[in-house]
Amino acid sequence: MATLPHEMTIEILLRLSVKDLLRFKCVSKPWCSSIDDPDFIKLHLSHSVKTNTNHSLILRHCEYHFFSVNYDSLKTTQRLNHPLGEQKTPIKILGTCNGLLAVIDDNGRIFLWNPSTRKSQVLPSTEIEFSSPSIFFPRSTYYGFGYDPISDDYKLVRMVQVHGKNNSYLHSEAKVYSLRSNSWRRIKDFCFYLSFYREFGFLADNDRKFGILANNALHWMVFKTPQSWKQNLVGFDLGTEEFRFLELPDLCLDKLFCYDIKAMGGYNCLTATYRDSNDVVAEVWIMKEYGVKESWVKLISWNQPHLLSCFPSVVVVPLAFSKNGDKVLFSSDVHTFVWYDLGSKKVEKVG
Repeated sequence: MATLPHEMTIEILLRLSVKDLLRFKCVSKPWCSSIDDPDFIKLHLSHSVKTNTNHSLILRHCEYHFFSVNYDSLKTTQRLNHPLGEQKTPIKILGTCNGLLAVIDDNGRIFLWNPSTRKSQVLPSTEIEFSSPSIFFPRSTYYGFGYDPISDDYKLVRMVQVHGKNNSYLHSEAKVYSLRSNSWRRIKDFCFYLSFYREFGFLADNDRKFGILANNALHWMVFKTPQSWKQNLVGFDLGTEEFRFLELPDLCLDKLFCYDIKAMGGYNCLTATYRDSNDVVAEVWIMKEYGVKESWVKLISWNQPHLLSCFPSVVVVPLAFSKNGDKVLFSSDVHTFVWYDLGSKKVEKVG
């Protein structure tokens, strides 16, 4: 019986989904060995990125149920078995990269989880190194998860800041976990505030606690001063492990009442939602150039909030481009998803 050359077999396997590859590992020992090979895994990931295939949307329900759906068809939903199994414990996603999810449970345990292979790994715990003050002060903790292609390493960043009276902070620290070494280490401290204070003294915590991955860097919206209402965009380079402030697009700050940063198509993506007369307008900006001077391009401006949410203060979230790049998938809550056609500017609601 004639057999295909090994190189041709690999080319065929590269075009399959992870679910199919797991099934085909039982075909033969050579196939199993090829599919488990780290070099093949990298080739498969690279092919998926180049061809914009094997992309899924992860949905969370009731804080502990997870589902996967192909976001091009949005038809077939698959239940995912997370690392805690049937335990009804709240789980938060700290970040996602290359099919891996960093999640944390109610007890502070952090897992790296691959929903496709159903494999997971518990990260070693790490203490906050500064001593706790004798009086309770609010504490902010931010995370970010990404991949550094230079060191070929997955990294999880944790920033902690303890706040005190008189609009100041008492302590802060930043640590990085390396999957390659399976260990945490402390890095240079950061010079910004994770939260701000209102005039009446309560700590207003920023909701955007999980870093957005784009251009090999993690990004958060933060504050340069503890009293400031204005947010700033800060990036953490996963290679150099340094923080820096980034330019934001020219926004109508007099109209703006809500904005958020996400990643889409590998780019930083800023969504600004504001009220204009009786309409709620959503603008989407894409950062096309990343460097000393950032360059932003307005991708979308639309005023059809009735298709998005009955709460105009909810920020609309761009999730992904369609496979051929002509549409953008949006969400504003767990019940509302829409496709926005970039050419016709029409909106289509999806279930």
